[in-house]
Formats: sequence, structure tokens, C-alpha cells
Amino acid sequence: MAAPPSVRRDRIKPHFQKLVEMTNTYVYDDLWERPQLSKRDRSLVTIAALVALGWEDQLKSHIGRGLGNGLTRDEVAEIITHLSMYAGWPAAMTASHVAVDVFDEQDKAKG
Repeated sequence: MAAPPSVRRDRIKPHFQKLVEMTNTYVYDDLWERPQLSKRDRSLVTIAALVALGWEDQLKSHIGRGLGNGLTRDEVAEIITHLSMYAGWPAAMTASHVAVDVFDEQDKAKG
């Protein structure tokens, strides 16, 4: 699978060519294509990790990717709610705002 388009990745490419190449080659062409987990399950695990780590920029893109990979909005909300007890309340509250931003952007794009 080719790496999905990313304005943010394109922005850094002139200065971080190797990092972008590794992202495209190792993350998207290798890791995301391993058959042991479905893309939906990979999205679930990735979203959980990003919520726990508090990495908002990456979380935003992976929530969108997760929805595209078959997760529902209710499942995304449940992932975040479940993690409130494991990753902490602030991480869950931050992730909730990120998720609502993604949901709103998708709703606007649909018209």
C-alpha cells in the first residue's frame, strides 16, 4: 500500500527526506501491510497508543484513518473512554477533542 497523502509529511520532506522515506517504506509499505492484524485492528491499536502517549497530531490523522478502516465513531469514543482509566483523564479529554475535530471535519467534507 502506498502511503496516504499527507500535507504535513510533504512539508518536512525537503529537510527530512530519510525520515519521510522510512515512514513510507517501513510504516506504510511494511508494518501496515502485515497480515497478522487487519487494518481495522491496527487502527484500533494505533489510536490507543497515540491517546496514551498524548500525540495529538498523529492521533488526528489516525482517527481519520481508523474511520476509513472500518472503525465507527462510537468505537473511537469507546477506545478513548476506556483509556481514561489507563492513560489518564487528561489524555482522554485531549483525545476527545481531537476526535470531535475529526468528526466535524468529516461532516463538513460530506456537505
